[in-house]
Amino acid sequence: MKLEASSRSAGRNAALRREGRMPGVVYNKESNVPVAFDAKAFDRVFREQGTSSLIDLDVDGDTHQVLVREVQMDKRRRRPVHVDFYAVTAGQKLEVYVPVVFEGEPAGAEEGGQIDVQRREVGIYVLPSEIPHDITVDISALEIGDSIHIGEVRHLLPETAEIVDDEELTLVTVLAPRQEVEEEEEEGVEAEPEVIGRGGEDEDGEGGAAPADEDEE
Repeated sequence: MKLEASSRSAGRNAALRREGRMPGVVYNKESNVPVAFDAKAFDRVFREQGTSSLIDLDVDGDTHQVLVREVQMDKRRRRPVHVDFYAVTAGQKLEVYVPVVFEGEPAGAEEGGQIDVQRREVGIYVLPSEIPHDITVDISALEIGDSIHIGEVRHLLPETAEIVDDEELTLVTVLAPRQEVEEEEEEGVEAEPEVIGRGGEDEDGEGGAAPADEDEE
């Protein structure tokens, strides 16, 4: 998507916002350019592209391919007030975090299983031209107790992409019904004295009678 912008002078941020525009900066290792752009236009583009998709930022007729790196928010009014755009270099890999979209209803849900989403993005090192907008993961085959880990979505990524997260980390799992878990916990509490009562074994693991209380005759 494309976003129109113009270069700006420092110190006019309040005036820009009164005009319905936002301040920002386009940067990389070689440059740092203050810019301004229409706030509503940015909102539309950002909702569509997020932080993992390239945006064509036209600054006074000069187009830069950029990623949104940081959006500063006005916490009181809950609206963006400043944006940092990172200008990518063609052919040079960069680290991005790609959103994960979970598709389908787990088979375990029919038995009361509950979906537990633990991560909604995957960090990858990839060429700018190959950054996926998102990763769609089908979870319809998951039974209770099943999980999908980051390493298992490797086939959904571009061949040149490198995963930067721990591939053993869980993206999503299907938990047993809460009532069933509570019942198992209660059973575990009741069974605990039996485990403690095994103290009839000595250090060599051989069975023997439990020692008598010291005050017994």
